[in-house]
Parts: sequence; C-alpha cells; structure tokens
Amino acid sequence: QVQLVESGGGLVQAGGSLRLSCAASRSINSMNAMGWYRQAPGNQRELVATITSGGTTNYADSVKGRFTISRDNAKNTVILQMNSLKPEDTAVYYCHADRGFGYWGHGTQVTVSS
Repeated sequence: QVQLVESGGGLVQAGGSLRLSCAASRSINSMNAMGWYRQAPGNQRELVATITSGGTTNYADSVKGRFTISRDNAKNTVILQMNSLKPEDTAVYYCHADRGFGYWGHGTQVTVSS
C-alpha cells in the first residue's frame, strides 16, 4: 500500500505560480514512476507530467515550458512547479504512483483566475 498526500493548491491569478507537493508513505525509489494528473469539471482526468525512477520526465503539450516535475528522494516527495498559470489550468490535481499497481492521492484544487 502507498498513501499519497498532495498539498500546495490554491487560488492564483493568471500568470502566477504554484508549487504542488506529493508526499508518499514509502520510498519513491520503489516506484516505477510518479506523476501528476488533473481533472477539470466535466472533463476526464488527464496526464500533466510524469517522472520515472530514472529521472526521465514527460509532459502534456499544454504545460510544456511552464510546468516542471521533480523528485526529492530523501523526502519521498514529488514536486510540480507550475509557472505562467492560465485559467485553463484550473482543475483538481492528483498525484499518482506506479508500483505495478497504481495509487492515487485525494487531490488538491488549483484555481486560476483571469
């Protein structure tokens, strides 16, 4: 079992920044990959960014150049730095861990006002 706890969401104006954190209950070195997904009202959950155990990253086209995913192995934490936020980034952001079986956090709300 893996518990994931997200934090760092909130309300920000367009053009602003937020930093999301995902704290895992066990070593993230044991995960094949960690990632962030988001779901806006009426939409399906979509991939935002992932990072493998080897450090390879992958981003949705809509966030490339604005968002950065990173990992702090010592703290078992994955970070999503979000810059130049847009109103269309408004969503609930979920942390995901792939350990053969997938685990989800409960999500954190990000709201970007225009």
